Amino acid sequence: MSSENLPTSPGCKPRVAVVFGGRSSEHAISVVTAGAVLRAIDRSKYDVLPIGITTDGRWALTADEPERMAITDGVLPSVTGLARSEKGSVVLSVDPASRQVVHSEPGAVPQALGDVDVVFPVLHGPYGEDGTLQGLLELSGVPYVGAGVLSSAVGQDKEYMKRVFTSFGLPVGPYETIRPREWEQDQAGARKRIADLAAEHGWPLFVKPARAGSSMGISKVDGFEGLDEAIEEARRHDPKIIVESLLTGREIECGVLEFEDGPRASVPAWIPPVTDDGFYDFEAKYGVASAAGVVPAPITPEQTEEVQRLAVAAFEAASCEGLVRADFFLTDDGEFVINEINTLPGFTPISMYPVMWQASGVDYPELIDRLIGAALRRPTGLR
Repeated sequence: MSSENLPTSPGCKPRVAVVFGGRSSEHAISVVTAGAVLRAIDRSKYDVLPIGITTDGRWALTADEPERMAITDGVLPSVTGLARSEKGSVVLSVDPASRQVVHSEPGAVPQALGDVDVVFPVLHGPYGEDGTLQGLLELSGVPYVGAGVLSSAVGQDKEYMKRVFTSFGLPVGPYETIRPREWEQDQAGARKRIADLAAEHGWPLFVKPARAGSSMGISKVDGFEGLDEAIEEARRHDPKIIVESLLTGREIECGVLEFEDGPRASVPAWIPPVTDDGFYDFEAKYGVASAAGVVPAPITPEQTEEVQRLAVAAFEAASCEGLVRADFFLTDDGEFVINEINTLPGFTPISMYPVMWQASGVDYPELIDRLIGAALRRPTGLR
């Protein structure tokens, strides 16, 4: 790539680096999300620098072509197909006084691309949503959209998320965690704990990667037959797994957005069951016949107020910033149980988080603008 084709340092507008892709199993979904953000961001207000991270971890300067970032005919997009150079890489300075982005090619003089004012990460899963990227940005002194290091890590790890919620008095469902060393050294003991969970709360159980998203690697197990297969499927995504009991009732989601005066909750959504297995799997979220949530959720005003209160409480318990989607079950006896939070939830215009805020009076471009504005106002470092 010749130097005259490289993006130059911006003028007076804040420069936003949209960082997407990544090394997790949710790479393609991140690319789809980035396309939506690039399409909607206000170019009259912000300069934009798209940076993709390949599945092997290379940071690449990518084409600013949102139309190429969609799932087309069932084919998932990737950063490799969007990179402007096969071997070139992008490096963000870790000098807090600089904030400079540099592009380098093998055998060529590195080219400075100028500073960035804020990073909008739209990465999902490990190496992006789990505090690792946030730690790099803290070292670099670059403001960024969304949760900080601790809350990102808590939001990614379903075990510690539940432990934090429990410590703050928030209701969670029954579960067991199987850590890598236990499965490698004492499979009988791990199966015994799972058996005890089933004996107390019944089948089916849901076997999940502890630190993955987009419903990847999740299996519904109706008995001991198929349990080992479900565990191995979850371990393909994460060596640490979590096993959860079935909670009967309705799945209710609620978005939280940070305003100048603090976090506020959106109107909630109801996610109807859409698969034979009765859970919101990858195909239901992103496939051709993807599920549509019902917004606002068909619940009482009192239930709406309660789930909004709990969503903000979960946001605060995990010390979140920017945005969170909080997922609940409204059980058959009328109680809310929190399932999880997502600190970087699905963020296409048809994803539930933006849809809930659209119904709450904040449309997609304004949502992006508010998140960038909050990031620019917030300093890096201890706060």
